[in-house]
Amino acid sequence: MKRCSVVSQFMAGAVLAGALAAGFTATAASALQSENGQSIGGSAPVPVNRPNIVLILADDLGFTDIAPYGSEINTPTLSAMAQRGMSFTNYHTAANCAPARAMLLTGVDAHVAGVPNIPEMLGPEQRRHDHYQGVLGNNVVTVATLLEDAGYHTYMAGKWHLGAGAGKLPSQRGFERTVALADSGADNWEQRPYIPIYDKANWYADGKEYELPEDFYSSRFLVDKTIEFIDSNVSNQRPFFAYLPFQAVHIPVQAPQHFIDPYMATYEGGWDELREQRLARAIALGIVPERTGTVRMQTTDDWELLDEERRRYEAKRMAVYAGMVEAMDFHIGRLIEYLKASGQYDNTIFIFTSDNGAEASGPADLQDFATQRMVSSLGYRTDYETLGLKGSYNAISPSFASAAASPLAYYKFYAGEGGMRVPLIIAGASLPAKGVLSSAFSFVTDITPTILSFAGVTPPGERHGGRPVEPMIGRSLAPLLLDNAAGVYGPEDAVGYELAGHAALFQGDYKIVFNRGPLGDDRWHLFNIVEDPGESHELSSEMPQRFQSMLSAYERYAKDSRVVPVPPGYDHRKQLVLNILYGGLRTPFVVACLSVLMLLPFYVAYRMRRRDMRRPTTL
Repeated sequence: MKRCSVVSQFMAGAVLAGALAAGFTATAASALQSENGQSIGGSAPVPVNRPNIVLILADDLGFTDIAPYGSEINTPTLSAMAQRGMSFTNYHTAANCAPARAMLLTGVDAHVAGVPNIPEMLGPEQRRHDHYQGVLGNNVVTVATLLEDAGYHTYMAGKWHLGAGAGKLPSQRGFERTVALADSGADNWEQRPYIPIYDKANWYADGKEYELPEDFYSSRFLVDKTIEFIDSNVSNQRPFFAYLPFQAVHIPVQAPQHFIDPYMATYEGGWDELREQRLARAIALGIVPERTGTVRMQTTDDWELLDEERRRYEAKRMAVYAGMVEAMDFHIGRLIEYLKASGQYDNTIFIFTSDNGAEASGPADLQDFATQRMVSSLGYRTDYETLGLKGSYNAISPSFASAAASPLAYYKFYAGEGGMRVPLIIAGASLPAKGVLSSAFSFVTDITPTILSFAGVTPPGERHGGRPVEPMIGRSLAPLLLDNAAGVYGPEDAVGYELAGHAALFQGDYKIVFNRGPLGDDRWHLFNIVEDPGESHELSSEMPQRFQSMLSAYERYAKDSRVVPVPPGYDHRKQLVLNILYGGLRTPFVVACLSVLMLLPFYVAYRMRRRDMRRPTTL
């Protein structure tokens, strides 16, 4: 089922409001509408004082991983941004990176755009379909292309992960200046791959292979390049669009020591304590309702059963994670200070969000034999003293990932709220919303239409650049930011989603969700995610008519979006290992170790489920 086109009354109003906020003359603003209120295709008038736009994307950041959403992590830059703008508490994205980035940059569903999953996890049965290649198709137009056509400078520094073949790099998809990581992730201290599917970390600058500098640290480097790009054209008065997709906090989780040190004692109470603390702060801040229920994931281990040395080690794993988040915030602050010093800050709109929820693929025990062999084969170490520093391999396990997503259920890869609901902050001096929370539903496909509305750029029609293109399905969020609208989706509007067999459909305050086993139960469930964001109270038996109606709506979505069912027995971790093997890895032991690593969460889930079955029922 397709959602309402971007050419709608909601969109027309958003474009008009964005045009006025950006400094259009009255004549130019009125030219964006026809007599019946519909937006007019073709080139939009050139506005006066068009805003600069900075789109900042964190990687694998959990719902409560930043202070304005309830975190204990020090993020003063993002806290200040939230105070200067609107924080969205019901914003959803894809549950892993490449599909989220495809939708973020095009406003089109990931399946239609050619990125239904990351290419590293697509099976051969799925790759038989042209739109299941995991790279951005030529049937969609990026927001960068549209802004460049409208006279914007367009820059990108960070992780791309939407293709590296002919015509697929960001320099060929609308970005004027780029330095881009083509892979799903890489080391943050040097040019090193983090999984054996890659021979090297594949970086490109302006379309050519690029070697990282010796003093590289990802967050600092990416902000340095963003400032360099902006500053190179600061004198010509044209506005810019800067896309800044960080590596933080993707595996391997690494940070400078001085960012780690403040958190060395913070996580000594363990993951359950942290999850409860974040829930309490999120309630106090108004991020979630006061009576939000929670579900304890079966992959969450028992902190009390760990010995003292293991607890110490686990606490540092999370301390490094916190340090990496704070380092990202610090370097965002450097970009903001540059914009202030160069007189560009007041005319800049900032959008901050995450590509998906918290990553839970770190092994439960980084020190076990299989993990150690896999890590050492890549040239990494995992000792306590140097954890997070150059040469070390670190990642949080499912236990702390559940705390990072607190109070939500599940995490990255899954269609539970913990995999899909993430922070979104939109701020700028030209926006009237200051320190405001919005609980209106919003989706990742809404970001491109929102950016276009602020820039006064009309979305493409049926063709662009001499070829047919898919229409945007997202909606501009400008009415929320400019007119204090209650929402941009009506109670009957449906938004569908699928990733590797996990699925969801949102409609009004409700969501149906399907999570595959063994972590899920292979059944559809219904929740009111406004009142119950923790997905703790199942409603399908209480609301059977709504449940069936939403199931029908999902089937229409799956058909319209050309969703290909996963093959029998598919599991994304197993498929990653198989793709490494088929890719020519010549070290069978490493494959075996990686298999153990990837399947550990499932073993933990099985163990926890067996333990719970043995426990006596209490009343």
